[in-house]
Amino acid sequence: MKKIVITLIPLAIFVGLLTLLFLNMGYHNETVPSPLIGKPVPAFELPQLYEKGTLTEQDFLGEPWLLNVWGSWCPNCLYEHPVVTDLAQSGQLKVVGLNWKDEFENADAWLKRLGNPYDTILVDYKGNVAIDFGVYGAPESFLIDANGIIVHKIVGELTPDNVQNEILPKLAQLK
Repeated sequence: MKKIVITLIPLAIFVGLLTLLFLNMGYHNETVPSPLIGKPVPAFELPQLYEKGTLTEQDFLGEPWLLNVWGSWCPNCLYEHPVVTDLAQSGQLKVVGLNWKDEFENADAWLKRLGNPYDTILVDYKGNVAIDFGVYGAPESFLIDANGIIVHKIVGELTPDNVQNEILPKLAQLK
């Protein structure tokens, strides 16, 4: 009898762990909290994709803006591009692109093929600024208020749903 109990203990533990894992799958949250929410945009000085000169975070003070991290190599950026375009064309806020770890020729060809929705495109060739923003991977977007404070972050692609239910309500609170 003792041998049976000793044999069943590991099996019971295994079944219990499987049950906990299965139950937890329904509670998975894909939102990655950002420690930068409520803090100023990290300092940067970046070149622009099409314009001469560099811009800093100070150049964007005075109105809310959305920083959209993208790359021509990013498949999900392709899926979100129409949503970024619609948001930019709505005129509700300035949309700034952060072209991340891309080559000029590739980014330029991508924008010529799909259209350029951005008010400005900053270029982060080495990826250092993206690291400062805590970017995990493209695409990611940051809603930034008129004072340069990050108020919201979306990890992954912009969708009509998260624009309507996250970005626009937060933008309305800022105005």
